[in-house]
Amino acid sequence: MRALYLKEIRSFLSSIIGYIFMTIFIVTCWLFLWIISDGYNLLEGGVADLIPFFNLTPIILLILIPAITMRSFADERKSGTIELLYTRPISDIKILFSKYLAGVTLFIIALLPTLTFYVVMHYLGDPVGVLDDGAAITSYIGLILLGASFVAIGVFSSTITDNQIVAFIVAMFFCWFLYSGLSLLGSYATFAGFDRIIRYASIDYHYESIKKGVIVLSDIIYFLSVITFFLFASHNVLTALRK
Repeated sequence: MRALYLKEIRSFLSSIIGYIFMTIFIVTCWLFLWIISDGYNLLEGGVADLIPFFNLTPIILLILIPAITMRSFADERKSGTIELLYTRPISDIKILFSKYLAGVTLFIIALLPTLTFYVVMHYLGDPVGVLDDGAAITSYIGLILLGASFVAIGVFSSTITDNQIVAFIVAMFFCWFLYSGLSLLGSYATFAGFDRIIRYASIDYHYESIKKGVIVLSDIIYFLSVITFFLFASHNVLTALRK
């Protein structure tokens, strides 16, 4: 499993895909947070916090994470190399986890440069250090959990087709639906007592909860449940393909 995981990391970082993902992510964040005059600009907020960054990033990841996960298994299926994977002395679950963890690792590597935003806002505060460190730390944890959930969704979408474009579109739809689609659906107040349940099922609901600076066990369980569900579904698809 370790060898396959490292192979996936190398394939990301030795190809243009990984660098394009990280460059687009960082440049987009930089433009919206520091240059473009909009609701996300940190310098126009009047308050030393990173809330605009944590509000913007999930929207960017809705597109970028499906883009890096779409080739996980779709490319293997199309090229026929998935058959070679099945001949190796490694279980389906290890193959799956290797690709999943590689995607999460790439996301975390791309996230590391954004720590400079935290440092800058820390020193721009008046007085210096007025930034709520606790809220920033928990928000980063929430962002990592959100990204890990998107990767699981993307990997699942890649297992059900041999077409990377289809995998990308399916993953982007599922990410959007679970992140904000359910919240919108629950906000219309058309499902009586189920509105709150629908909103509770959305990623956005639990992500917003963590951004408040308090990590609640139910939020952690929710994200782990989403990840487990899509990885379990992916494993079932791989098992079916092996047969």
